[in-house]
Amino acid sequence: MKNIIITGTSRGIGYELALQFVNAGHQVLAISRKIPQELLENQNISCLSIDLSKENDLVKIEDFLESTWKKVDIIIHNAGSLVNKPFAQTTQSDFENVYKVNVFGVANLTRVSLPYLQNGSHVVSISSMGGIQGSMKFAGLSAYSSSKGAMITLSELLAEEYKEQGIAFNVLALGAVNTEMLQEAFPGYEAPTSAKEMADYIFNFALTGNKFHNGKVIQVSSSTP
Repeated sequence: MKNIIITGTSRGIGYELALQFVNAGHQVLAISRKIPQELLENQNISCLSIDLSKENDLVKIEDFLESTWKKVDIIIHNAGSLVNKPFAQTTQSDFENVYKVNVFGVANLTRVSLPYLQNGSHVVSISSMGGIQGSMKFAGLSAYSSSKGAMITLSELLAEEYKEQGIAFNVLALGAVNTEMLQEAFPGYEAPTSAKEMADYIFNFALTGNKFHNGKVIQVSSSTP
């Protein structure tokens, strides 16, 4: 049984992942601003209502880890924020809001969890093909895609910094998945992969991927976008 932190569990991939891990016998700390009733009612899921863009909110996670779990085996940084508008119409506030979740939230949660990570722990960041250098880019996603690129570099750096402690950091750069966020980025587009199917992939990678990878960016995409 592993202790697994998952962010962005109110819907889509994060929601599916939380249920999949508990059904497999693991303990889950589900973090999102809104908490679905099904997760609240599951005795093996601990739910915290947290806005990752607010650094002070992470004290709740620190308190939980100190008083309850004492160790963390897996973190899945799945929460994401997206703004879809022409670059000329974006503001500094738009960029700040996206980066607060997609970059600062990842950094802050990882920092808070570090005392509880150990040899064999695996930190998985869910990025996007839009954050891959040289990949096809799409107009309107300047804040989102650039933040996902920053997430990738952060993970690579942390993998180097903590390799002696045996803590692995990897990134999954996802292509299009049928989620509400996809519709925000590409209204009307029907992706070939469902949230449940992608959760299946991430589930297995989170449990075993650190045996084969560290500091790696794995592209998980069968389509463009």
